Amino acid sequence: RGIGNGISLIITVNIIFALPGALFQVYKTYVEGAAGNPLKPLQLVALMLFLFFVVAAVIAITQAQRRVSIHYAKRVVGRKMYGGQTQYMPLKVNYAGVMPIIFAQAILLFPSQIIGFLFPNQEWARELSMALGGGGRGWVYYSLSALMIFFFSYFWVATMFQPNQIADDLKKNGGYIPGVRPGKSTAEFLDYTMSRLTFAGAIFLTIISVLPGILSRVMQVPPVAAQFFGGTSLLIMVGVLLDVMRQVETHLIQRHYDGFLRKGRIRGRFDRPGGKGAVASGTSIVWLFFLVALLVIVGITYFLISQGK
Repeated sequence: RGIGNGISLIITVNIIFALPGALFQVYKTYVEGAAGNPLKPLQLVALMLFLFFVVAAVIAITQAQRRVSIHYAKRVVGRKMYGGQTQYMPLKVNYAGVMPIIFAQAILLFPSQIIGFLFPNQEWARELSMALGGGGRGWVYYSLSALMIFFFSYFWVATMFQPNQIADDLKKNGGYIPGVRPGKSTAEFLDYTMSRLTFAGAIFLTIISVLPGILSRVMQVPPVAAQFFGGTSLLIMVGVLLDVMRQVETHLIQRHYDGFLRKGRIRGRFDRPGGKGAVASGTSIVWLFFLVALLVIVGITYFLISQGK
């Protein structure tokens, strides 16, 4: 069936394809434009450190989860005993992913387009359209965007996460959460826990959503480069790449390989010490990074050629 989702990979490739242009704009702003301003190089270093921090935070929050302990009671079927084990139910902090930001931007953009179409020559309509559409990136847009992100975060969790069904399934299979009664109490506990996690995830999504606009206004970062400091571009890129890495690792483990995070050849676990496994090297990972590097090189070449014209 392959690795990764086709649509997600295409979107990620398009985002990465814009990276060379962003690097070129940063070079023009902070290297070529540093004449007479000794603070420009320091700002560039600070931006690089801040970008590293933002990417690390996005990776951490994307993978963060609350592990709820599930115990299964022992039961005897015939001459065999089943149950008596402990498992964990992972509840993700950012359960909704990037969808609340996409919904919020779409909802805010729609009224601005309608107002601009119905009242094309009105000054108040133009100002309102700019405020709602984010053209001015003012406090009205950021406030409405934050409210929309919080609303759609809880809406997505309420739609996709079903604590009552989970509680019923646990009760049927003899599972229970320590200290919580099976049934309704379990559903209330899961709903309360997920609500707190969703609140933290909504705060994170709000910060990531408004960060590119703030950097572009306050620190004069080029908009094409500011998109890599947050927003949907960074969330989609990090999420897709993490998903691809997990799928590759899962395929390697299923085929009895040691994984791709170790140096040297990838051998089968049950092969002889001197023999080779069915796969001699992590070709999937090599080709993945080669493809990303090739896209970046092609993008840089295309951008430089277009600038030369």
